[in-house]
Amino acid sequence: MTDFDPASFANVGPKEFAQLVKSTPDDKIAQVMSGDLRGKILGEVFGRMPALFRADRAGSTNAVIHWVITGRADGGSDTYEVVIADGKCDVNETPQHDPKLSLTMGPVEFLKIVSGGANPVMMFMTGKLKAKGDLGLAANIANLFDIPKA
Repeated sequence: MTDFDPASFANVGPKEFAQLVKSTPDDKIAQVMSGDLRGKILGEVFGRMPALFRADRAGSTNAVIHWVITGRADGGSDTYEVVIADGKCDVNETPQHDPKLSLTMGPVEFLKIVSGGANPVMMFMTGKLKAKGDLGLAANIANLFDIPKA
């Protein structure tokens, strides 16, 4: 991708987003995710989660999941809260509840997971994804969402 436009990450649909992540080198993704567009991209991804949630697959799942994405330019991380309850999925930009599961990963790994370009279980086994709490929920989380494949 010679004419990579970082702004395009936040302005495409789920399938195009997955394709963009797949075709962009990791170092470019890391560069974009440590810049000004990080908040917009994270906001877009988390903003889509309720629409991609599969209530039919969730059953009686009630859980609070904290997604901790490291790699901010200031060395910090961003934490988003996903609440699954009563067949619904809600997202909070600021955590408000104790999590049943916390997932910690870098920005490249996060974008690969949410775009269907990575296997979360393999990332956990190789240490690229850290999970604390309900590991059964962690293993099943991808099944709760319609993750677009590139």
